[in-house]
Amino acid sequence: MRNLVVKILISIFLLVNFNPALAFDFAPEIGDLAPNFHLEGFNKNIKTKTIWELNDFNGKWLVMYFYPKDFTAGCTLEAKGFSELTNDFSKYNAEIIGISADNQESHKSFCSEKSINYTLLSDHDGIVSDKYGSWIPPFSDRNTFLISPDGKISYRWISVLPINHANEVLNVLKKKI
Repeated sequence: MRNLVVKILISIFLLVNFNPALAFDFAPEIGDLAPNFHLEGFNKNIKTKTIWELNDFNGKWLVMYFYPKDFTAGCTLEAKGFSELTNDFSKYNAEIIGISADNQESHKSFCSEKSINYTLLSDHDGIVSDKYGSWIPPFSDRNTFLISPDGKISYRWISVLPINHANEVLNVLKKKI
C-alpha cells in the first residue's frame, strides 16, 4: 500500500511540474500588467545594448514570445516567421523579442546564421519565463504575449504551433490598433 501511495504522489508531482498544458494556469491574464524583466540580450542591429527591461518598450506594442531552444526546427521556423514580418510589425509601432534559456553566444550564432533581426533575450534560470507561465525546466514553453503600449497583456497564445504563428500575431495586432 505504501508503494502505491508513493507512486501516486510521484505521478501527481510529475504531472503538475512537467505538463505544458498547465502553464496556462500560471500565465498572466489579458488585462494584467505585464511582469517586468531584466535580461541580457542580443540584437545584431543594436551593438551597444546588452540588458533589456520591459520599460525599454514603453509606448510601443511588444510581441514577447517564449521558445525552447535556438537552432531547433520549430524554434527556427517561428523565429524566421517573425523576422520576415519585422517591418510589418514596425508599421504598427510594435517590437518583437524572443526569450529562451539559451546563452548570449547561442543567440548571436542563431541571429547570424538564421538572419534573425530582432532582440533575443537569455533567461538562463527561467525566472522570467516562470513569471509568464512559460517555464518547463529546463526550457521555456512556446507561449506568446502581445503587450500594449501601456504595459498590459492585450492578447496571449499558450503552447502555440510555430507554423504561421507570426502572421496570427500580426493579424491580432492589426485588430487592436
